[in-house]
Amino acid sequence: MTSTLKLSRIGNSVGVILPKDVLAKLRVREGDLLYLTEAPDGYRISQYDPEFARQMEAAEEVMRRRRDALRELAK
Repeated sequence: MTSTLKLSRIGNSVGVILPKDVLAKLRVREGDLLYLTEAPDGYRISQYDPEFARQMEAAEEVMRRRRDALRELAK
């Protein structure tokens, strides 16, 4: 799918209006956050926050290694 997006002035900023079908595929609506990440082939926009995902992976690793300690603390 290829779409042409027009840049529009929004107050003192410039924004892009996303078509309804794109919003539906991203599963986002007005007020949600989107993330723009640089990729080797250009840029990607998604509802996925790579920094949050990295932090969650680190937390899950700690929880796996310290499972017994966490179990004791939960008592």
